[in-house]
Amino acid sequence: MPKKKILFIGGSLNQTIQMHKVSMHLEDCDCYFTAYYCDGIERMGLKIGILDFSSLGGRFRRLTEDYFRAKHLQVDYEGRKHNYDLVVTSNDLIFQKNIRKKSVVLVQEGMTDREGFMFKLIKTLHLPRYFASTSMMGLSDGYKAFCVASDGYKEMFIKKGCKPEKIVVTGVPNFDNIIEYSKNNFHHKDYVMVATSDARETFRYENRIKFIKKAVEIADGRDLIFKLHPNENDIKAEKEIRKFAPGALVFSSGNAEEMVANCSVFISKVSTLIYVALILGKEIHCDIDIEELKMLAPVQNGGVSAKNIADVCRKYL
Repeated sequence: MPKKKILFIGGSLNQTIQMHKVSMHLEDCDCYFTAYYCDGIERMGLKIGILDFSSLGGRFRRLTEDYFRAKHLQVDYEGRKHNYDLVVTSNDLIFQKNIRKKSVVLVQEGMTDREGFMFKLIKTLHLPRYFASTSMMGLSDGYKAFCVASDGYKEMFIKKGCKPEKIVVTGVPNFDNIIEYSKNNFHHKDYVMVATSDARETFRYENRIKFIKKAVEIADGRDLIFKLHPNENDIKAEKEIRKFAPGALVFSSGNAEEMVANCSVFISKVSTLIYVALILGKEIHCDIDIEELKMLAPVQNGGVSAKNIADVCRKYL
């Protein structure tokens, strides 16, 4: 009997790694991988490069495809080679035409964007969901199951309009065993860490200079480390930091979770790394209420989320 074929759709490197972890618990299946892709008018934008800031192209896609090669994974860009029995995706802001009649399992990556004006506008006018970014996660309703990080997130997605019967609390890989990040070889300790965002690269407003100055004020003479977002213009970002936070260390790569584990104070506007800081008991400065964060925090299940998600996948094979 031929093996069941599954297509895993990646996105950011973190999303891609999560897809790979799930596939490792489906070894009896024939698993293929693709970088995030699009069709329709979005494909035109991708061809001329105006979508390179997103997970469809640019650095995000390069990192994902590098990961596929490094792990010797079977690649089928856009899922064209086979008739798949199941699709597992990390993002439904674009729901590709060739998976709409398939059984699809959607997997939450981490923290979603806040519901603002664009969320309300897009939902009211039924415009493309990606205009409101990850605040619209789950609202395609094109999936059989939506695997989420915690009961708090399940409640939040239901309030947004997702169907309760489709949501399964599985935990999410990469953020389900956060204590493990404390065992690391990162040689800096007891510093103030700042995680920046790619707001400017994704056409959202951010007063970066004000943010840097605030971080310097909070550090109050203590060692300061900035970890840049993978999608940032790192040359521009580092130049700003050198000017307004002289003496601070700047990292454009490296394991951000381990950096959080070794810090004393964590600063960010909005980042899934906040959950790492929260669970490890760090002092946190961010734009989100701490009590809300505690409610939403990913389930800590000792690292079995990938298996939990794989078990959900088997139900639809």
